[in-house]
Amino acid sequence: MTSNKVVVPGVRDVRGSLDVPVGENSRLAATPRDRSEARSASCIVACPPHPQFDGNRNDNRLVALSEYLTDRKIACLRFDYGDWDEGYGEREDARNAVRFARERYDHVGIFGFSFGGAIATLAGVDEHADVIALLAPASRLTDELDAAAALDDVEVPLKVLYGTRDDLADWQPLVDRAKELGFETEEFPADHFFVGQETKVAGKLGEFLVSRLG
Repeated sequence: MTSNKVVVPGVRDVRGSLDVPVGENSRLAATPRDRSEARSASCIVACPPHPQFDGNRNDNRLVALSEYLTDRKIACLRFDYGDWDEGYGEREDARNAVRFARERYDHVGIFGFSFGGAIATLAGVDEHADVIALLAPASRLTDELDAAAALDDVEVPLKVLYGTRDDLADWQPLVDRAKELGFETEEFPADHFFVGQETKVAGKLGEFLVSRLG
């Protein structure tokens, strides 16, 4: 894949890496689309884990998913959150990232890991993402930032993958609600970080995303 550094517009300082398939003009991908230009039709916005625990766009799980997607002609926008804001500013960062991608691509989905899973759910609902994929997602950040409750408003394909030995993220309420609503869920024999299994996890979620985006 080829990466292009970008700045996501908004009141907060949000920097990102827009990954595109090898051979695609990354400079053109970083600008609003012109339908006469050859570029990927779809993009996934990838939300990193908790920024206060070194969560950033270079997280192994985000990079592995981006490599899977770009190998299949789908772009991926990985970004860093702005200054810590208890989840509220971070949700806005993700919203802005989806808007940024929509200016450049016909179809935009969203992915999030851990803290980023809650953020991806909330932003995906707000910005009408075309597909949502979550890895070991937090179920709730605050009373107002309740990702499990937000599932009731999801009207697009959604998949949750979680580790059976994960005792860090409070994923159970979200997974339970996803099952009740008929969304796709999958358990994986791993702890919260999926160490050494990033490629396998990326394959499972990546296959879901690619199939839904066509």
